[in-house]
Amino acid sequence: MSSQSVASPITPAPAQTPLQRIVSEFAESKLALFGLALFALALLAALLAPWISPQDPYDLAKLDIMDSRLAPGQLSGDGLVFWLGSDGQGRDMLSAMLHGLRISLFVGVVAVSCALAIGAAAGLAAAYFGGGVETLIMRIVDIQLSFPAILVALILLAVLGNGVDKVIMALVAVQWAYFARAARGAALVERNKEYVEAARCLGLSRSRILWRHLLPNCLPPLIVIATVDIARSITLEATLSFLGLGVPVTEPSLGMLIANGFDFLLSGVYWISMFPGIVLTLVIVAINLVGDQLRDVLNPRLKR
Repeated sequence: MSSQSVASPITPAPAQTPLQRIVSEFAESKLALFGLALFALALLAALLAPWISPQDPYDLAKLDIMDSRLAPGQLSGDGLVFWLGSDGQGRDMLSAMLHGLRISLFVGVVAVSCALAIGAAAGLAAAYFGGGVETLIMRIVDIQLSFPAILVALILLAVLGNGVDKVIMALVAVQWAYFARAARGAALVERNKEYVEAARCLGLSRSRILWRHLLPNCLPPLIVIATVDIARSITLEATLSFLGLGVPVTEPSLGMLIANGFDFLLSGVYWISMFPGIVLTLVIVAINLVGDQLRDVLNPRLKR
């Protein structure tokens, strides 16, 4: 009697959660993973800067003017090896870059977080309430976006003065409008959907509808803009510091370090500007790679 083989039932694969889907689709791009790893390395180096730096660039007692503009690999007066050379004040460039990266990332992340909060609140309010509220908010946004961001930031810093907090305030002032326009556009699509109408019929408060229902569904485009705007904020801060209107000399960012070596380029002292410029470029490229992949994952219609 011949035995009949019985096919085993096929068990369906478990459904992925939205977070698992985003992670799996993000991991499909090797460039995005490289950018994420590079940004994570920069963030880790910035966080550990006070402990891994060979020298404290803020301690004036440890600086010696005789160690100024030493080439990469030379020894300082106290025997410290300047692997990336020293700047005009005798600071170890490696230590100064680690601390400068710390300030640049701090300014970029904090400025974008504040601009996201203000812009999202303004955009959601404009879309939900409509009428005169929407007209007023969007006219302010249009006026804001009609001026170049760098020009507005220069004017604000000329009035406010130098300082990390002043730079953050200026960057928030020039970037919140991007989030407001994006949040309004996303909220206009969501405000007439069934779940919002159901929330209104249940008698939920306006604030709860805005923050518990509208905001989570408007976050994907805002997250993409925020990711790209971190790189934009770092670039703007570097530009402002290079022009002398950013962070003070006593708290050098990457832009300030590049500016410190600009006057010495023609004399062959390239390392003061070149190494911070390379680090700044790598960080901006890494953030943009992550932002591009997040855009494709969160909005599949934009996939190339």
